[in-house]
Amino acid sequence: MPASFEVALRRRAGSTNRSAGGPSYILLVLVVGTNLASPLYATYEARFHISALVVTLIVAAYAASVVAALTLVGPLADTFGPRRVVLPALALAAVGALLFAFADGAGWLFAARIVQGLAVGSASSALTAVLVMTGPSATRTRGSLLASAMTTGGAGLGPLVAGALAEFAPQPLRLSFFVEIGLLAVAAASCLRLPGRARDSPVWHPRLPRVPAAGRRRFALAGAVSFLAWGVAYIVLALAPSYVAARLRGAGLLVEGAGAGLLLICAAATQVGLRRWAEGRAQVVGLGLLVAGLGGLVAAGFVSSMPLMLVTIAIAGAGQGLAFMGAIRLANDVAPRGEESGVAAAFWVASYLGGGLPVVGVGLLAGHLGLVAAVQIFAAGIAVACLVALVAVRAELPTA
Repeated sequence: MPASFEVALRRRAGSTNRSAGGPSYILLVLVVGTNLASPLYATYEARFHISALVVTLIVAAYAASVVAALTLVGPLADTFGPRRVVLPALALAAVGALLFAFADGAGWLFAARIVQGLAVGSASSALTAVLVMTGPSATRTRGSLLASAMTTGGAGLGPLVAGALAEFAPQPLRLSFFVEIGLLAVAAASCLRLPGRARDSPVWHPRLPRVPAAGRRRFALAGAVSFLAWGVAYIVLALAPSYVAARLRGAGLLVEGAGAGLLLICAAATQVGLRRWAEGRAQVVGLGLLVAGLGGLVAAGFVSSMPLMLVTIAIAGAGQGLAFMGAIRLANDVAPRGEESGVAAAFWVASYLGGGLPVVGVGLLAGHLGLVAAVQIFAAGIAVACLVALVAVRAELPTA
């Protein structure tokens, strides 16, 4: 991000907390909206007569559209300013919410998720860069914490809010999306305080997100850790409600939404509570907890015990939060001044690929073996990959 944007941010900031509040809220609301559908997928399956594979493809379509938007739109903030990128993204998010609210078939769900993905992909790298550059000292650690906490917290709150509204309020498939539109309107007002175009902005041209050569090895490690962390998260977000319903007959939408949201709520709480941990330590402990949580998830598939499932999801959530916090901090540390948006876009590409590819694999396997067995197999595979990543982190960061 050009230095003039950093100056603009500081001029607009009455205080550090105030300057960070707007972009933090915007990022939180965008992520909350993209996860409202998680506890509703089982209902969509029954109402629209779609399979678990179609549901996973819907989730994968979201991840693909996020990656496309990050690739094409990510650099736009350096030319036109964060405000001119984020405001249209909020409008797209509102369109996605409307498509969900009036969905009448699988095609509507695909369209809604694609539009939501374009919105989040367009805004996330710009908002991350703003958070990193916000504050009188431009503390990258603080900005990284805010970006990771808003992302994980919002992803966890979405299913919980939607599950509660669907369980106890009228219009179970619509109300949460109308609430999201109201929150987006407030976010649009906050967006007006973001910096506009700087005088010395570079000329924009399409380019892939890039990482400077000097930091590529460390960035690759951060991207791999984030890929695995979000692979676990999205398997839970996409499939936990159906997984819970398959093992616990009669579980309500609130319980199913809590099963999906608990992982990332625990992740956000862990990030805040252990925010002073060094990036290496956070990744090592986080990957270890992910392995433990995935092992528990496999075991929970054999025992119809809701307490066991929630405990294992909470353990995996703590691991996800630490691993992702350490990874995003490492990625931001390798970004030179003036290239924060490009590096952030590359990091989010790795993260959302982690959110899409494993879910598709689970869906394909579920068509042959059933959902529970597919989740168990992929959980075991990701656990092994986490152990490999843990060894790599310890080798690269010996002080972890």
